[in-house]
Amino acid sequence: MKAKVSIIMGSTSDLPVMEKAAQILNDFKIPFQINALSAHRTPEEVEVFAKGAMDNGIKVIIAGAGMAAHLPGVIAAMTPLPVIGVPINASLDGMDALLAIAQMPPGIPVATVAINGAMNAGILAAQIIASGDEALQAEVIKFKESLKQKIVKANEELATVKYEYRV
Repeated sequence: MKAKVSIIMGSTSDLPVMEKAAQILNDFKIPFQINALSAHRTPEEVEVFAKGAMDNGIKVIIAGAGMAAHLPGVIAAMTPLPVIGVPINASLDGMDALLAIAQMPPGIPVATVAINGAMNAGILAAQIIASGDEALQAEVIKFKESLKQKIVKANEELATVKYEYRV
């Protein structure tokens, strides 16, 4: 089994956030790899990874970083693959990371999810891969329907809660 998605984080301290993407990919049975690479501390390794990802069978890269948060953009500059950036709340409530990832120059797009939004990054990666895989597309549709059903059920439960002044 060959990885289709690569989850990269700037530091292993980002794992509590990034493992949410890993769990989604695992739930969708999408093979993935997960590694720590730093745009600032291991730039040569980042370059080797980014330039070789497509040849290694990767279809989508999810890159999480906090603070200066250059990792997703650096990777996007060196690969034709879609890169999904996950800004991590490491300082300034994650706003520094969000802006560093979202404000990319023309020609170097990075799809950016919410601060600490690795779950959505995993879902987006699954949707990208599913665009060429009918079986996975059916699973994504089923997943989206389950989200709807959770809200329908929650509203049914709310309707049974009694409050003295509820109208």
